[in-house]
Parts: sequence; structure tokens; C-alpha cells
Amino acid sequence: MSIPQSGGGPIEHESQLAEYLAAGCKPRDEWRIGTEHEKFGYLKDTLEPLPYDGKRSIRAVLEGLRDRHGWSPVEEGGHLIGLEKDGANISLEPGGQLELSGAPLETIHQTCDEVNQHLAEVRDIADALDVGFIGLGAAPIWQHDDMPLMPKGRYKLMDAYMQKVGTMGRVMMRRTCTVQVNLDFESEADMVQKMRVAVALQPVATALFANSPFFEGEINGHKSWRSRVWRDLDAARTGMIPFVFDEDFGFEAWVQYALDVPMYFVYRDGRYIDALGQSFRDFLKGQLPALPGETPTMSDWADHLTTIFPEARLKKFIEMRGADGGPWRRLCALPAFWVGLMYDQGALDAAWDLVKDWSAETREALRVRASVDGLAAQAGGLKMHALAKEVLALSEAGLRARARTGAGGLLPDETHFLNALKDSVASGQVPADELLERYNGAWNGELSKIFSEFSY
Repeated sequence: MSIPQSGGGPIEHESQLAEYLAAGCKPRDEWRIGTEHEKFGYLKDTLEPLPYDGKRSIRAVLEGLRDRHGWSPVEEGGHLIGLEKDGANISLEPGGQLELSGAPLETIHQTCDEVNQHLAEVRDIADALDVGFIGLGAAPIWQHDDMPLMPKGRYKLMDAYMQKVGTMGRVMMRRTCTVQVNLDFESEADMVQKMRVAVALQPVATALFANSPFFEGEINGHKSWRSRVWRDLDAARTGMIPFVFDEDFGFEAWVQYALDVPMYFVYRDGRYIDALGQSFRDFLKGQLPALPGETPTMSDWADHLTTIFPEARLKKFIEMRGADGGPWRRLCALPAFWVGLMYDQGALDAAWDLVKDWSAETREALRVRASVDGLAAQAGGLKMHALAKEVLALSEAGLRARARTGAGGLLPDETHFLNALKDSVASGQVPADELLERYNGAWNGELSKIFSEFSY
């Protein structure tokens, strides 16, 4: 979840809302890659989730990273709730999931180095505390009441609201993890093409990265339970956003969509003010019940945009949001997959040609079946395994065309970061399939073994 936005002055005209998004347009030589991933922390001796406070806790991990690895603290209400360093930040998801939001970097080589350094630092602190971290799309054994709610005002408000608008919101908050990548666009037209491809192909990412077949100690019937959770969270702010494919889609269309998404809060003077279910349109008129007579700033608009959770999200960049959290090398594979498709025009055009005739019904059906069946999914006459193979080939061609080497030219181009996905396509097996095979075989139904075998 995002931290409070800052730096925006008063909104005097509604046109500023679209101008804010348009300000994200960048020339190609300034395009960057921002990778984010979340992970569950747990006590190694009991396998219980980490509490916020105590000698072995989330706070102790944050303090260790601050004191031993040079991260600067981020506090809210006197609580240490995050860290920042060199353009990156570490934050807490509602149930204590530890998230790295990486700095904007030029190549997959750099972003993978960043991930590797971060996980090494986390393991350094975790080992000293006898705690572990694991990358999965959903918590495999924990119940809702096992999960602490982190001391952030945003989460307290969301926790209460989620129970009113869907059945899975609190599950998402406490017991799911994702990996995502944030990418740039050059112009409004470039944004439109990328958003359309991003939305259409998120089910392919969901299938390839599916890694949550267990929930509350049992097989749940889905390869990606995390994706299933997002389908019953809050229809007003989630989903496959079919209007992206309308002929007139652009920055203004996204503004109108966002204005219709009910608000969560307004952030003022270090605290979150309850604006649950209220209208940003009323806020623009000075008629927000939470702050009568007050009109919003651009920081309020930026905050509001972080409360919208579709499969691909537009801010001053585009977020790819369809993948489960997972093992180490797949944290580098996800940005490689999308950079290959999005940052080479030939690959992007080919991807658009592939999806441009799909109906909204086909896109939604693919999303549903990907969560259930992974690469075995079929919908709308499409077979996911064949589709993933084709899309992966486009991504690989895009990375090869980028020809971005690492380590001063000593490392080859970025295509090798796709190897984990190529292995999945070759075998037809995604991480969830491997977990199920272990559970039904070597683990003999003992799910607790997932922690010793799949932690970072």
C-alpha cells in the first residue's frame, strides 16, 4: 500500500486532474523500471506471523534494517512504519507483509541487483532474530485472527470499510502478497496502448506467477487464491476496467473513473481523516462532509489514486498488478516480462495485435480461469498455455531488441531473467503446481514444510 503523497498545491480547476496524469509522460530515454514485492514474515519456531511489537517482530526487523543497513525511518503516530533510502522505500502492508518499493532504475540487471541486496539485508536481520520471510500469493495456514493489523491510520479505516463492500477485502489486506512493476509512457497515445495490453494480458501474468494454492491449511481449488480474493473485494475500485478499451479512452476518461470511486480518507497533519464512501467530486466543490468548506490539493488527488486497485493502474506511470508474490528469481522475472512487452515498440504492437479483438467477456473469463487453472486455463476459445508461450516469445524479443547489458557490458542482455517463466511454459507447471506436487507427495500433506523449503 502506498505512503501519503506530498508536494501538490491547491486544485483550482478540474482540468488539473488530467494534467497531473499527463505530467507522467517521459521521453523514451527517461523510461525507468520500478519493482515492488511483498513477503510474509514469521517466527521460525512456531510458524506464527510476526507481530508488530516485541523482540522478534516487524518493528525489530525495521529497526535492524535502519541500524545495520543505513535506512532512514518513516514514522506515523510515533510508530516506525517504514524506511527509505536511495529512492527506494520499505513499507508495511496491513497484515505486516514487508514490501520493497524499489527505486526507478534503467535495466532489469539493476532492479534485480536491488532485489538481491534487499533480500540479503532482510535475511541478515531475520536470521539474528530467528524469524523468516516467504514469498507466496496467500498465507497458507494462518487464520484472520492470527494476523495483526499494522498501526497505520489508513489501514484502520480500510479495515472497517472493506466489510461493507465485499467479502474478501480483509483477506486481501492481511493475507495476500504480490509482485508488481511500474512502467513509464511517452504520450497519451502510448499510455492508452500500454494500458490496453496491460489489462488484457494480466491474466497471463496471473497464470505464470500463480503461487497460492493453499489457504487456512487446505487446498483451496485455485492456483492463484490471491487473484480469487481480488474478484470479490470492492467492485467500485477493482477488476478488468473495460472502459480502457473504449475509443475515447485517455487521461480524462481515467479521471472520470477515479472521481466515481468512493474515497477512503483525507490525510492532514500526520493523520488520516475518515472520508469513507464520500465523493471526490463533492470535495472539489468544497462539500466533502469530512472537511466542510475545504477543497482538495493535488496531494489529495494523488492519495485518492492510490486507493484504486484494478488489474492495471494508471498514475504518473502504469502499475502491473496481476501476479502473486513468489520465489526469489521470479521477483526479477516479473519486471522482465512486462518490460519486454512494453518498452520495445515492435513487441508492444505485436501484443496489441494479439489482444485487440478480444471481447470484455473473454478478458474477464481469462482472468477467472487463470486464477483457477494457471497455465491449463481455457476461455473464449483461447488456451492459456499456448497464449503464454506466444506472449513470452514477444517479451523475449522485446528484451533482445532493447539489448541492455549489465555490469558494464560483462553480462548479456536481459532475456535470461525470463528463464523461470520459460521453464514454466516448457513444463506446463507454475509455482502452484510445484507446491501441490510437494504437498501430495514428499510432504505427505504436512503443509508446514512449505516454510522450510520455500522461504527466502
